[in-house]
Amino acid sequence: MIRFCVGYFLNGLTNPTMEKLKLTLIWLLFGARLGAQVTPEPAQKSLLVSGYLEPYFTYDFSEPEDHLRPGFLYNFNRHNEVHLNLGLIKASYTEGRLRANLGLMAGTYAQYNLAAEPDLLRHVFESNAGYKLAASGELWLDIGIFPSHIGFESAIGKDNWTLTRSLLAENSPYYESGARLTYSSPSGQWTFAALYLNGWQRMVRPEGNNTPAVGTQVTYKPSSGLILNWSTFSGNDKKDEEAQWRFFNNFYGIVQLSENVGLIAGLDIGTEASANPDAGSNLWFSPILIGQVSLAERWNLNGRLEYYSDEHGVIVSTQTPNGFQTLGIPSTWITRFPVKHYGVWRPGGLSSKDRLFVLNKEPSKVHYALTTSFCVAF
Repeated sequence: MIRFCVGYFLNGLTNPTMEKLKLTLIWLLFGARLGAQVTPEPAQKSLLVSGYLEPYFTYDFSEPEDHLRPGFLYNFNRHNEVHLNLGLIKASYTEGRLRANLGLMAGTYAQYNLAAEPDLLRHVFESNAGYKLAASGELWLDIGIFPSHIGFESAIGKDNWTLTRSLLAENSPYYESGARLTYSSPSGQWTFAALYLNGWQRMVRPEGNNTPAVGTQVTYKPSSGLILNWSTFSGNDKKDEEAQWRFFNNFYGIVQLSENVGLIAGLDIGTEASANPDAGSNLWFSPILIGQVSLAERWNLNGRLEYYSDEHGVIVSTQTPNGFQTLGIPSTWITRFPVKHYGVWRPGGLSSKDRLFVLNKEPSKVHYALTTSFCVAF
């Protein structure tokens, strides 16, 4: 429009001097107009919708009459029933420096692991939005509900080496809510995160709790065959006047020893102040070792050795003399069918210092179960 108007104005100038001025003004104004018309390319948008289904069958040799397995298990915890552990539909959206995720779920995992959450939130797997703070670097701020920064196991079974979750995974956060600041180095080898959280696996704070909880994470990936991680949590999960500060560390390493052999080694260790101020702090810890051998193109053999010690009942309360001191030695066969379908069979057992379980309708120190699952990702 400026070009058209200038043409009409300058057409009235006739002498040579004015002709030169005319050309100069046309160049200046037309060039300015072209510059004003240049607009940045619109940011690319992406919307990805995915789903996951994990039906299962578990036979618990304790044969609980209410069909409910031990209370420290939150996955595959219904006995002698064909059930759904996790059904998930998720949408992920990105546009330029923005990103967002929304996942809704159903199944026994959601029913039991989110039992303490408000009814309307019990089917939320994740719900978060993020903004990239640095245009040229990987610095992100995410706010909402997201998977936990603690541990190497996920609520999504296909992402784990073993079918059933370890004792340390079942008794540390699977999810968290709050704000997360994440930075990844240009090489991609280092990732740092700092978190402000609503609590230890909580979407909403406990009543009467106004104390902040914080977390950190450092991940180092020097190569495709090695991952080292250190995650922490610090906070109080009780009412302010009954505060018992909890300090927790999660360490793990994942190494691919060869093309067919992999190993995971991990350790959870935490302390929480005793309810009695004169009693100091209570300690719990859990070391774990998982091995994986690829036997053939679609067959893996996995083994897990773990120990969980919570003598004072910080995480798992038993009301027994030795608390929860339990050794687990399960093994897992996994067969992978084409694309993203998985069939899994797993026998497993637990051995505890006290008689925490039931076998043949009598108190027992050992616990046995068989679990199978067929899961589909799309």
